[in-house]
Amino acid sequence: MEQFRMYVNAKHQLNLQNYQELYEWSVTEPALFWSDVWDRTNIVASNKGDHVLDKEAPMDSIPNWFGDARLNFAENLLWCRSPDKTAIIATGEGRDLEYISYAELYQQVLRCAEAMKAMGIKTGDRIAAYIPNCPEAIVGMLAATSIGAIWSSTSPDFGTSGVLDRFAQIQPKVLFTVNAVVYNGKTLNHLPKVEAVVQGLSSLEKVVMIPFVKDQEMGNVANSTTWDQFLATVPEDQLPEAITFEQLPFRHPSFILFSSGTTGKPKCITHSGPGLLLQLKKEHIIHGDMKPEDVFFYYTTTGWMMWNWLIGGLAVGATLVLWDGSPFKPSPLSLWELADKVGVTHWGASAKYLQSLQEAKVYPMDLCKLDTLKAVYSTGSPLKPESFEFVYEHIKKDIMLGSITGGTDISSLFAGHNCALPVYCGEIQCICLGMKIEAWTDEGKSIKGEPADLVCTLPFPCMPVCMYGDDEANTKYMNAYFSVFKGIWHHGDFVSINPKTGGVMMLGRSDGTLNPSGIRFGSAEIYNVVEHFVDQGVEDSLCVGQKIKGEDDERVVLFLKMKEGVELTDDLVKAVKVKIRGDLSPRHVPAFVLPIQDIPYTINGKKVEVAVKKILSGQTVQASGTLSNPQSLELYYNIPVLAQ
Repeated sequence: MEQFRMYVNAKHQLNLQNYQELYEWSVTEPALFWSDVWDRTNIVASNKGDHVLDKEAPMDSIPNWFGDARLNFAENLLWCRSPDKTAIIATGEGRDLEYISYAELYQQVLRCAEAMKAMGIKTGDRIAAYIPNCPEAIVGMLAATSIGAIWSSTSPDFGTSGVLDRFAQIQPKVLFTVNAVVYNGKTLNHLPKVEAVVQGLSSLEKVVMIPFVKDQEMGNVANSTTWDQFLATVPEDQLPEAITFEQLPFRHPSFILFSSGTTGKPKCITHSGPGLLLQLKKEHIIHGDMKPEDVFFYYTTTGWMMWNWLIGGLAVGATLVLWDGSPFKPSPLSLWELADKVGVTHWGASAKYLQSLQEAKVYPMDLCKLDTLKAVYSTGSPLKPESFEFVYEHIKKDIMLGSITGGTDISSLFAGHNCALPVYCGEIQCICLGMKIEAWTDEGKSIKGEPADLVCTLPFPCMPVCMYGDDEANTKYMNAYFSVFKGIWHHGDFVSINPKTGGVMMLGRSDGTLNPSGIRFGSAEIYNVVEHFVDQGVEDSLCVGQKIKGEDDERVVLFLKMKEGVELTDDLVKAVKVKIRGDLSPRHVPAFVLPIQDIPYTINGKKVEVAVKKILSGQTVQASGTLSNPQSLELYYNIPVLAQ
């Protein structure tokens, strides 16, 4: 980061003194800034061109970046071809370590791309994967994007309806999948789900079956072939010497990710490969100080945008570490023992995972060396102040704790880590370079130090290029991001920006924002207080607003899931309310604190607030395949005390 600041100063005859001044320049001169990021991070392209951005183009016109550029996403992840440099270390629950060099990865991608072309795959075709976090997923993705095809993946923990809700909208020609997976000590046969998905996708021409779990049957899936058979489509002596990387416009779509779709069909968020590439190289190299000699691990599935964030490490030339399975098997220390074994330098997981470690009193620092570790990343939900303290007390004292936020909508970050800044408890370190985010009131006023809506007021290269299948007017796109403030990206998060440090505090989703008596606040504020009652038997919590009948107002309802064998007593309810009143304000105190047997979560570990809010307001919600425990929604219907 400091090297980049000095580079900018020297190139443009500036005297930017610190990060804040560098940031202000990056959003004042976006064309110069993003051009410098391109050059500084060594984007591989056949042509960069002189055009960067039409400054006068309104944000909601989905501005065209680098209009003359021609490049390829996969080529930028395969620039290193060394047989001596490890590209991927793959392992997981019950799996040995598998090492793949950059040279081996290149050769596998070559074979896979030629097999795709042999069956007629061309630029713009969709390739889908219902697949664990394994090397074949990366090979398939790189092969597809080398051709200019569009890649879309989801993980085996998704139910068939959730998969079909996604893939049926994009009509893929090829499906990559597996025979079985291992999770939490159990081998799970994946074939019945694969067969149901294949039956529901009439567009499929080929199903590529990977024997992910050895000694398990491969089944007789329609139009299927094995991974090895597919790679051998073109005989070895007929393979070209090098991959033909299609040189494509900057706006060319490379990835389709999906909105959570917890209460309806997910939106098909389509990202350009180059836009994502430029953003990820900025985040990894400039913000994260990642280098080719680093080893990068993130605990993720292929159905979460953090998989895309992880694979961006290949563009740096770093080594990726893939894990599939439970993070707590064979022991709660599995991921930390792995970090020691392979020398992980940049390590990441969800905030929920770190909280689970804390609650289980698992202290990696006591049992692992972690001497190579330089950074710990967390996202998925707001990282609580107690978790910040836990990381520095029980994982490592001298690392950069990068609480990061962005989302599927941008497949990258709005605010995040910064290797040149201090870490303040409870705060994301900074707004990222080039991302002009602000906290806006309902009236469109930018404020600091108070909760408000996260907006972005300046175009950025990794804005989605479209919603796949949208109409000519981009109706879904406009409704998703530009329906609240005209011409301004409204992200749907509730935040507060610290005017002293420049740090960002995430306060929950704004569509689940609590608004009793016109006082708006995020659920994360309540969750942070509830954390103090874990020792008194509180296992989990969910805080939502409920519309009051006949009034233009709502009341706050707090559900507490108690540990097995513990009851929610009147004394505990009173203690929770007193603590909320004292730590926050009287307006934050819930009207009801109620026991509940289960809290709904998405497969990616996010609490599902909006669906519960709709149920409490009298709506019937159809649970989608994105919920890990869809039956839990039934618990929130017809609660007598809330019917009054």
